[in-house]
Amino acid sequence: MTATPDHDVLVSGGGPVGLMVAAELALAGVDVAVIERRTEPDTTIKAGAIVRSAVHALDRRGLLDAALAVQQRVMAEFTRAAPRRSGPPTGGHIAAFPLRLDLLDVPEDGPDDGPMPFMVVIPQHELETILRDRVAELGVPVHRGVDVVGIEPDDAGVTVGLSDGGPRRAAWLVGADGGRSVVRQAAGIGFPGTDPEITGRQALVELADADDLEGGWHHGPDGVWCLGPAPGRILTVEFDGPPADRDAPVSAEELEKSLRRVTGSRARVTAVHSATRWTDNARQASAYRAGRVLLAGDAAHVHPPFGGQGLGLVLSDAMNLGWKLAEVVHGTSGEELLDTYDPERRPAGEAVLELTRAQVALMRPDPKTLALRRYAADLLNTHVGVNAAAALLAGPDVHAPIAGSDDDPLIGRLAPEVRLDDGRRLAEVARDGRFTLVTDGTVAGPGDGRTTTVRASGVRPMLVRPDGVVSRCAPRS
Repeated sequence: MTATPDHDVLVSGGGPVGLMVAAELALAGVDVAVIERRTEPDTTIKAGAIVRSAVHALDRRGLLDAALAVQQRVMAEFTRAAPRRSGPPTGGHIAAFPLRLDLLDVPEDGPDDGPMPFMVVIPQHELETILRDRVAELGVPVHRGVDVVGIEPDDAGVTVGLSDGGPRRAAWLVGADGGRSVVRQAAGIGFPGTDPEITGRQALVELADADDLEGGWHHGPDGVWCLGPAPGRILTVEFDGPPADRDAPVSAEELEKSLRRVTGSRARVTAVHSATRWTDNARQASAYRAGRVLLAGDAAHVHPPFGGQGLGLVLSDAMNLGWKLAEVVHGTSGEELLDTYDPERRPAGEAVLELTRAQVALMRPDPKTLALRRYAADLLNTHVGVNAAAALLAGPDVHAPIAGSDDDPLIGRLAPEVRLDDGRRLAEVARDGRFTLVTDGTVAGPGDGRTTTVRASGVRPMLVRPDGVVSRCAPRS
């Protein structure tokens, strides 16, 4: 006899994607719990911003104001301690080419562009704080200091072995446990991709004798480096192969030697507050689902952090998976709905992996690549080049393969941020995670208890899923 599940869903991993999946499920009334191996939240320096897709995900759930408050504080800190720079103002980079802000078309915020079209500057650990508060508000238990040591899936659910002694039973298991996912490996899901060739280091440090270092992104014959924008933040990339031990503590001596090698400076690292190593290992799971086991975030795809698209990618995974899994748990939809998760999210993962691979190729310090970079620099110093690069970094514009999407560009994409007749933005209606029917008055709502009907004059009627994607719309006139 199959054991009764302890939870509808167990989520392995309490990082951004695991917390977002859990929040989406709890919002939909699913009994969900999170298993996290770390005993305390991870405050290691990681990503420093979220791109457009993540911005819109937070906006649809009422979390954007909290992120914008963090950005306001962080940007004030950046301004007070900005490292010395020369030339026109820049923001972000692609392949270590700083993007010139004076050439960038930044649309004004408005109902058609969304609240923040490009990005929000927020350290990853502060985003996690917002999401932890969210799951706590929704009553989701988070069990810290517990490892998943094995899984036994069957037709009715998954028995999850845990390091704290007893197994737990769930109808569904979501692996959001990172690039070395125990869940993915235990489920027998492959992880093909390309092997690493670089060692990247990022840290918050105190520097001395660094007056010759200029802020921003730089590329030279010995690698890539960046100083700022956060006070004391340094980043180096060397093309001498992956680190021998990626998990070993990162010392001041190691950071100082790397910084000196790539910059030629005599700068000294006198203290380390936070540091990490990373590589350009780029892989994607051969399947995002194996029966009752599903993958999200780095468990489904890993890539180097160039361009800052990682958080946008994983939060979009969570938004897509959350509502679908909730529908299946409640019996509102059949399991075949979960079969749409992989084909809808895989192209986005592929696009990010390809963009980061291209950036690594363009950052190599060999003579042929250095020659190529001179031509690329000319292109990226033009209005067209800067805006094309910014569009790439804003996140992949994936057209989900939904019925009718081949004939209508609106179907399968994030809904436009229209202004409703009552003055609200469309995203403001989505706080409860329900479907939204936008009508001009000619289409009636389904009255199924799962859909909120709103009116927007002059807008084509459309049905918007809980993740913000348009699933149906009226024919174009």
